[in-house]
Amino acid sequence: MFGSIFYNLWGALIAFSIYFFSTFQKPSTPLRIIISSFVVAIIVFIAMYIVRFLIAYIMFTPEANEEVDEDDLTDDELDATDGAKQEAPAVNSTVEFQDENSEEIAQVVRTMMNREEEQQVNA
Repeated sequence: MFGSIFYNLWGALIAFSIYFFSTFQKPSTPLRIIISSFVVAIIVFIAMYIVRFLIAYIMFTPEANEEVDEDDLTDDELDATDGAKQEAPAVNSTVEFQDENSEEIAQVVRTMMNREEEQQVNA
């Protein structure tokens, strides 16, 4: 849900204040004005949950690249995804390293640096 409960509290406080000051000059008993102001504040407090939900629903953006868990796929779907991976390599190079641990990545970087140093020394 968007925001926190403080949005509900602020909405209730503002609704209470507006209703209270708008009906304060009318010829009504003060107790009736205060009770009706509290009723309006409670209604707005509950209505703010709906408003916050709608704002969160409107602002929700699903992940564009949701990865499929291979355990949930059937054999035919696995073959299809393997073929798609072989035909078109990943554009983003960080995708390759998601499944490897950090020590393996560090080792690859070290070997690449050693090769670069050797090439500079030999040149």
